Amino acid sequence: EVIRNSKEVLSLLQEKNPTFKPVLAIIQAGDDNLMQEINQNLAEEAGLNITHICLPPDSSEAEIIDEILKINEDARVHGLALQISESSFSNKVLNALKPEKDVDGVTDINLGRLVRGDAHECYVSPVARAVIELLEKSGVNLDGKKILVIGAHGSLEAALQCLFQRRGSMTMSSQWNTPQLQSKLHEADIVVLGSPKPEEIPLSWIQPGTTVLNCSHDFLSGKLGGGSLGAHFNGLIAEDDVSLLAAALRIQNMVSSGRRWLREQQHARWRLHCLKLQPLSPVPSDLEISRAQTPKAVDVLAKEIGLLADEIEIYGKSKAKVRLSLLERLKDQADGKYVLVAGITPTPLGEGKSTVTVGLVQALTAHLNINSFACLRQPSQGPTFGVKGGAAGGGYAQVIPMEEFNLHLTGDIHAITAANNLLAAAIDTRILHENTQTDKALYNRLVPSVNGVRQFSSIQLARLKKLGINKTDPNALTEEEIGKFARLNIDPSTITWQRVLDTNDRFLRKITIGQAPTEKGYSRQAQFDIAVASEIMAVLALADSLADMKERLGRMVVASDKSGQPVTAEDLGVTGALTVLMKDAIKPNLMQTLEGTPVFVHAGPFANIAHGNSSVLADKIALKLVGQEGFVVTEAGFGADIGMEKFFNIKCRASGLVPNAVVLVATVRALKMHGGGPSVTAGVPLKKEYTEENIQLVADGCCNLQKQIQIAQLFGVPVIVALNVFKTDTRAEIDLVCELARRAGAFDAVPCYHWSVGGKGSVELARAVRDAASKGSRFRFLYDVQLPIVEKIRTIAQTVYGAKDIELSPEAQSKIDRYTQQGFGNLPICMAKTHLSLSHQPDKKGVPRDFILPISDVRASIGAGFIYPLVGTMSTMPGLPTRPCFYDIDLDTETEQVKGL
Repeated sequence: EVIRNSKEVLSLLQEKNPTFKPVLAIIQAGDDNLMQEINQNLAEEAGLNITHICLPPDSSEAEIIDEILKINEDARVHGLALQISESSFSNKVLNALKPEKDVDGVTDINLGRLVRGDAHECYVSPVARAVIELLEKSGVNLDGKKILVIGAHGSLEAALQCLFQRRGSMTMSSQWNTPQLQSKLHEADIVVLGSPKPEEIPLSWIQPGTTVLNCSHDFLSGKLGGGSLGAHFNGLIAEDDVSLLAAALRIQNMVSSGRRWLREQQHARWRLHCLKLQPLSPVPSDLEISRAQTPKAVDVLAKEIGLLADEIEIYGKSKAKVRLSLLERLKDQADGKYVLVAGITPTPLGEGKSTVTVGLVQALTAHLNINSFACLRQPSQGPTFGVKGGAAGGGYAQVIPMEEFNLHLTGDIHAITAANNLLAAAIDTRILHENTQTDKALYNRLVPSVNGVRQFSSIQLARLKKLGINKTDPNALTEEEIGKFARLNIDPSTITWQRVLDTNDRFLRKITIGQAPTEKGYSRQAQFDIAVASEIMAVLALADSLADMKERLGRMVVASDKSGQPVTAEDLGVTGALTVLMKDAIKPNLMQTLEGTPVFVHAGPFANIAHGNSSVLADKIALKLVGQEGFVVTEAGFGADIGMEKFFNIKCRASGLVPNAVVLVATVRALKMHGGGPSVTAGVPLKKEYTEENIQLVADGCCNLQKQIQIAQLFGVPVIVALNVFKTDTRAEIDLVCELARRAGAFDAVPCYHWSVGGKGSVELARAVRDAASKGSRFRFLYDVQLPIVEKIRTIAQTVYGAKDIELSPEAQSKIDRYTQQGFGNLPICMAKTHLSLSHQPDKKGVPRDFILPISDVRASIGAGFIYPLVGTMSTMPGLPTRPCFYDIDLDTETEQVKGL
């Protein structure tokens, strides 16, 4: 009956979760084939899997605990039972079991819950339950009965006493060597034998007519007890019955464990311990605020949000990488709501998108008790030491520890630098070797004989297939085939792949390489880009799996050959090596906000020549973790005309994710600039127009806000304007912006004060976002990727920027023709344009009209999967100013604390 019921419950669970099958692991020390067979048969009958871990009989405590800990962390196993000798059941062993997998109810936590009366929250010993059920099924009324439990130990003794007492029985416990055992046996109505009866205790001590239950087949160790008690009692003798029923009840506990596990996988409010803020006025520096808050240990945070121990790789105390296996585990989980934070056309100082993003998730989770995740880009270290500084948010809305966020983090950018420069080295080296060797010599070095055996590597076999050479024996190629295989014939003038460095260094913008005599006169002009401008960064941000990243890395076009055909990383044979260098970088980095809510920091592609958004994988994992009612808030670089447009047309196209709402960040300062205020320059004090009330400037500048709202509406997504309030803003200015934003079609417009007080200052924004996201999104792309490249560029220029038309330079037209001929015409467009204006001229503020957008050049990131037209000139290597940030950065050598970030 128990097995039949368990099977029915499991079938119902599997109707909704077809791939679900609970697994029971049994750690067994010694041979007990009888119990192994019983367990196996019952498990098969009920429809669950069972796995036996067989250890030698003399296994030590440490060896048993080691196996227990492995199974604790195995997400595929839902229950764990021990079949070990009585002497091995030490406290250490029992409490090594995870209570939620302890289907035999032996841990202190499960026993404690049983004693406290929370039986529905714990697993009860199957043996103790079997004893009670057999008595009750036999019609024995336990109320008022005298029960004697003899020879039981530990969890079994405690569970029996508790269950009998709950049913009104008077329970006594005794060991076989207890004095007055005979008189106790005479008084008992029911006797439960917890271990085999010693020979010296005569059967006559047990009164005829007494009900006797024999648990002496040690259910846990699987060892049979002493001889039969005989059949001369009028009562019940049930040694085999207890063992079999207990085995069935363990299966029932297993099904309960599986049901509980499934429930936990579905959306549940996190039991997140949020960190309290004590905001000071005036607001201290970002670094002082960050340092004043002690972050939670990252493994604690990971557990709070539903990550398993084997799904994180911890870096120090406050950072961890999250493994992609999580996506497989949560594949049936519904996604949460997806919110993008974008901005109006900014001043050179930035308008606080990261700060709004962090403030919003702090408000959602710490103040409204809604699961939420922030997904941010990893900043380049170049600007951290240059003029811009870090990018961890600011004030009381930032990611902590901010030093670790802004400096090396977990080394992802260093991995990109290494991979990028390996590919750059491979290009020039290949040209050198092809220039200085015959076909035969080149081929013999590319496919050498090792210990008399000559064979192609797997990537070389892929190249042969691409060339249409269907041979696998290196000695079988003809001379013509050897030439085709060995020579890439790269045209040096077409090389687009540059070396990179994560430092602002203007003197690397144009260099000459290959000047040493060992390079045999092969030199060329080249350049360094900042590391985050590497196409590998864009690949990392758009990949949705390790296999997808490898494929994209192989597709990256680095040059053309002398016949005009693209040369890829795959042709150079470097794809596998690049993937190895990037295998850890693909895992998102888990950190936390000042209020202890979770943040993913992952990938940081340039927002001008690339798409300026954090990774697809971070968003996908976060959407699963927050659950159906939760929120994932991610940000896009620069203004909505650039970062948001690329988020929708490139990132959402690659990921298949549909956004529910857009938060558009505005500041009174930026609106005054768009209304005709004086120029704003980083490092120069603001003019009085920006620090004193000026309603007219604000009103005139709201045209830019209105235009950015209209751009968001092109994609069918509701817009909430978040006015990031500065202390110099007046109530009249704030009210005016919110009123004009609503009139322009925003779902709502809300002033935000997170910078000065944390999440509490963005609760109204959080409520507005929740309401907007519940309305439903009618998301649509701006253009069909099958349109010609020129038409896609024109659509963006006219519809988004407000241009009259576009003008292509001869070089841009030639590149478009080449990319179309090479089969890349159906890729989305990633415009490389100034972020300081809707037009191509940074000094044109507000909403410029009737301008012609000049396209000076067009380039392709085939691995990342987009074409990027250049509007004017784009610097991909920042320079250092006269007084860089590094003047203020220092280390206290006593405390090892960073100062001045």
